[in-house]
Amino acid sequence: MASLNSAIANGADSVYVGLKGYNMRANVANFSIDQISDAVKLCHNRGVKLYLCINTMLKDRDINDLKQTMPLIKASGADAVIVSDIGAVKIARENDVDIHMSVQSNITNSESLKVLADMGVTRIILSRELSLDEIKQIASNTEVEVEVFVHGAMCVAVSGRCFLSSYLYNKSANCGECLQPCRKEWKIASIDNEEFIIENKLKDNLCADSEADTENGFNKNHSSHILSPRDLCMVEHIPELVDAGVSVFKIEGRARPSDYVASVTKVYREAIDDYEKGNWDSDKQKGQIERWLNELGEVFNRGFDTGFFFKTPFETSCDNISKFKKKDIGEVVNYYQKVCAAELKIWDDIMVGDELTIQGSTTGSINLTVESMQINGKNIDKAVKGTNVAISLSEKVRPKDNVYKRILR
Repeated sequence: MASLNSAIANGADSVYVGLKGYNMRANVANFSIDQISDAVKLCHNRGVKLYLCINTMLKDRDINDLKQTMPLIKASGADAVIVSDIGAVKIARENDVDIHMSVQSNITNSESLKVLADMGVTRIILSRELSLDEIKQIASNTEVEVEVFVHGAMCVAVSGRCFLSSYLYNKSANCGECLQPCRKEWKIASIDNEEFIIENKLKDNLCADSEADTENGFNKNHSSHILSPRDLCMVEHIPELVDAGVSVFKIEGRARPSDYVASVTKVYREAIDDYEKGNWDSDKQKGQIERWLNELGEVFNRGFDTGFFFKTPFETSCDNISKFKKKDIGEVVNYYQKVCAAELKIWDDIMVGDELTIQGSTTGSINLTVESMQINGKNIDKAVKGTNVAISLSEKVRPKDNVYKRILR
């Protein structure tokens, strides 16, 4: 709910969420069918649509369960289901539920869109493996809405169809259980000990480890995340995407904390609005894009790339290269609306000038710089752990919200 509220508060027109048991993020908290109605009401009260992901590999037992679940989805008021299975399309259509075709279905041509449109599908999330020119060609030949991913994690497999996790850990990526072994450091060695290593190409050697591994006879100044592509980032290319006929920009955000959802949604909202207002070619736009890239770089990321839009991705990623990390330092005790102040219980020192993030299921995620603090009505510059302190804060927060300090790694 914290991430959902963050998406709504920062300008998302629609939000897609995982339905427990049916989506590609089985290892994290998902919405139960009982929670969906509340989530729908929250979104609709703010003019936002909510879509449910039902895009795992479905076997007969799953299809039988879905037949019982789909009427409940219809009753919840959800605006659409995102599916990848033809059987799921049939069940959704029988229950008069709007249908979006998932990226997992790997749609790459106009003829497929025609077939799916005849089946009642109203939106297609196109395969990640298409170039911008190919997307433009498809969009020009269909009345169906075209949606593409513009930001977030990229998978080494074709549209997420990977067997590595299943092979190594018996956890199927296609059933939402992926343990992401591709994000580990790997090296390829032949039986005669010849080694294949991807050289580091990330800016400023952010992935580099200059220590020599003399025991194994090679220098570790390289990126060995052979199977891990950089994250997708298309914020610089909003005009090209709009002109190509893309109807919806999709941000990969499930299994992400609310501060990530808030920051990335805010940036893309601003970028889209700037273009729609005709400001993209103004003199200050270059500075805007630089600011957006800096803001995106401050939350979790593995470095950025443009995926397949303009070329075949070739650069590998590291682990998270954000300059900042969050340190758990307290919780909200109360919020005083009349004086715009929050009382915090802290278990680490904070000072005026510190950057904090406050997160909660209703609050979403709020970033702030501590401008003033008080204890017992007296202004202070530093509060020590174990105390309760009041900070000036115009946005409402709630008791039990988590408080984090943003610190350099």
